[in-house]
Amino acid sequence: MEDREHNGASFYAFLNEGKLMGSRCGSCRALYVPPRQLCPACYGSNMAWEEMGGTGKLIGFTTVHIGTSEMIAAGYDRTNPYCTGIVRLTEGPAISGQIVGVDAARPDSIAVGTLLRASFVERGAGDGAGRFLAFEPVD
Repeated sequence: MEDREHNGASFYAFLNEGKLMGSRCGSCRALYVPPRQLCPACYGSNMAWEEMGGTGKLIGFTTVHIGTSEMIAAGYDRTNPYCTGIVRLTEGPAISGQIVGVDAARPDSIAVGTLLRASFVERGAGDGAGRFLAFEPVD
């Protein structure tokens, strides 16, 4: 797909473009999200970018009342918690991200197995501005 290094910087650059990308090993065909420079399965270095469809199922989650400084700056705190979870993508890999479009103050309303799709949230200002991976329930 693209001739970019398989590293975190490239992964976040793709997120800023609204793309959820993984890397596939050219030798054993294993798929990784976030990307890897070397395949942990066969130790191959022939990795190729692959765009994910962006859908998957929620396999675990938690609500956060005291978050990182970035999330506090985004308006989340003890009275406005956020949800973060692990999503098993349709393609197989699992990745973490913020779960939006749910009531984090009522975690009993959030269910493992919920079908989600990738969503990208804008956060920060100036040099710290960027698009970050999130997931929202599919209607």
